[in-house]
Amino acid sequence: MIQKPNITTHQETPEGIMASMGAASKSAAAVLAQTTTGQINAVLKDLAQFLKDQSVNILSANALDVKAAQDKNLASALIDRLSLTEERINALAQSVVDIIQLDDPVGRVLETTNQPNGLIIDKVSVPIGVLGMIYESRPNVTIDAAALCLKSRNAVILRGGSESFNSSRALHAIVQQALKQHSLPEESVSMLPSTDRALVGTMLQANDYIDVIIPRGGKGLTSRVMNEAKMPVFAHLDGNCHLYVHESVNADLALRVIQNAKLRRTGICGAAESLLFDLALDTELATSIIKMLLDQGCDVVGDERVQVLNSKVAPATEEDWSTEYLDKKISIKYVEGVEEAITHINTYGSHHTDAILAEDDHAVQEFQKRVDSAIVMHNASTQFADGGEFGMGAEIGIGTGKLHARGPVGLKQLTTFKYLVKGTGQTRP
Repeated sequence: MIQKPNITTHQETPEGIMASMGAASKSAAAVLAQTTTGQINAVLKDLAQFLKDQSVNILSANALDVKAAQDKNLASALIDRLSLTEERINALAQSVVDIIQLDDPVGRVLETTNQPNGLIIDKVSVPIGVLGMIYESRPNVTIDAAALCLKSRNAVILRGGSESFNSSRALHAIVQQALKQHSLPEESVSMLPSTDRALVGTMLQANDYIDVIIPRGGKGLTSRVMNEAKMPVFAHLDGNCHLYVHESVNADLALRVIQNAKLRRTGICGAAESLLFDLALDTELATSIIKMLLDQGCDVVGDERVQVLNSKVAPATEEDWSTEYLDKKISIKYVEGVEEAITHINTYGSHHTDAILAEDDHAVQEFQKRVDSAIVMHNASTQFADGGEFGMGAEIGIGTGKLHARGPVGLKQLTTFKYLVKGTGQTRP
């Protein structure tokens, strides 16, 4: 039987819940700021082990969520993001272990300035404080967020989606167990006890308690957060990722990279959604790329020139160029050289991850310099857009904004800084 969300453990109104949890999280953040690297790593070590030891309970909770999603006929891509397996749980545990191995992001001297008057000014990394995390579908975010926030000494308030309620609660309970084991406040990682949408609105207004809010989910969720939040937001709207296939591309590389970028996992934000063929691209290679995608069950829509290459290609609409499918579907368009490719991506893309497949150095340099995305790749799958693949251990999301955190948001991006000024009695004239 699926567990029904309730709000019996806090004051009954959304405002009461948020005030209670917010105050407790601020107190927990003050404690975390004083903990040592050894203490935090010990918690994370136990967390990784508990995940493995309690995989049966996690999978049981996840099965309830998956069945409910199937009963509602939710999209296969969403069900894939929702589903946990023994292998995925082990990968989650390993990501926690990887975070343990990373350098402590707090207390780093970022730069030092020696003033002529003798003042020594150190710019030092410090925790942000209390983070708010709102996410849909992906229960693994519960662990990624908890581990990254603990390592960066931030408290976090989690709000998982209704479709992953049972899974997220099971994972959160394991985090609480690890914190309790080491006598750290369980409020260091809290979770809203209900899927009531009113709580989201209250959370977005709680700037007295939450310093930064991070949404991770569909465009509707992220748009709402960006429109309503009273605190700074680390966000990306969607992952409309492009691959531009230049005329100089190596044919074998193109087929291999495009297959991986689109089809490895279609439901993640780094999956390629659009291909741009250079007008000078070898027609035989373009035809082979389309055939490969169709043969593997991927629907293809394209402009008139693409449709000529294969009768199974459906006409693309204007909307297709800006659509994140998160499924076995891709749009293809011919462009006249690097200039048009860059213009198309900057116009229709989501500033997430875009790639050029080419051997021409000038084309690569122009593309990487002028495409306005958080991640711009050369001859590599867009599915490498991931904090773990960037050596960050894990990430809490991909930021597509221009300030503070852009690209994978890992440990260092979850800190801010302050200035420590050392004097010897100086006074200002």
